[in-house]
Amino acid sequence: MSKFVCITCGVQYPEQKEEPEYCPICLEERQYVHPDGQQWTTHKDMVGGGVFRNEIKQVEKGLYSITTAPSFGIGQTSYLVLGKEYNVLWDCITYLDEATIEQIDALGGVGAIALSHPHYYSRQLDWAEAFKAPIYIHADDADWVMEPGDAIQLWEGEVYSLQPGVTLHRLGGHFKGGAVLHWEHGLEGDGVLLSGDIIQVVQDTNWVSFMYSYPNLIPLPAEIVRHMVDRIEGKRFTRLYNAFHKTVRKDADAVVQRSADRYIQALEGELFST
Repeated sequence: MSKFVCITCGVQYPEQKEEPEYCPICLEERQYVHPDGQQWTTHKDMVGGGVFRNEIKQVEKGLYSITTAPSFGIGQTSYLVLGKEYNVLWDCITYLDEATIEQIDALGGVGAIALSHPHYYSRQLDWAEAFKAPIYIHADDADWVMEPGDAIQLWEGEVYSLQPGVTLHRLGGHFKGGAVLHWEHGLEGDGVLLSGDIIQVVQDTNWVSFMYSYPNLIPLPAEIVRHMVDRIEGKRFTRLYNAFHKTVRKDADAVVQRSADRYIQALEGELFST
């Protein structure tokens, strides 16, 4: 019996005798099945192979990034927020070894895990078990949980406070339950937004964008994008980090709003003539 991990997206499935026939996460248009077909591994094989390691780096006072090298699955970054009451792990990565656990424990451990959307659920239950922490995901994405467990706490509505100054906001868009984390006390009180790819930092980091499917370039309707940014309008965050270690370094709250305006103008044929 093994818990198989999809190599393309990094999501783990419950223990079973044989590899699953397919990964529902990858079979859907917001992800993709690799051209060589569905492929599986196990975390035991990943650790035993000695190929992977996690890199933990401080990116702000009280904020650490966690990435796997070489890149695995989607290649997302997880973040550890050092909260005033307890630390919060934002999004998960697949690879987790003893060295990673020891480094995070030295930073105060993890008191809660929060996820932006299903593409980053990875091995969330194993992270929760390692740190004895609950997992918070939005109830609208409950059907995308491939490995259920008691640690998973479903939250509802538009806003959920994990602790004073650390708040989850459901924006939807990429996924119906797509969420971002607002760290009010980050950056010496100027605020930080951790967006996964619910809000995506683009190549010109003075802008962000929004998509239904990133790998397949399917845009979101204008009214959905407006609804997303309206939900965080008025929230102060000078800096924004996405899931791929790309950053809007200043005036991020204003950048999100003007990027939404540009996106909507493009969809409605008002931005350019071609």
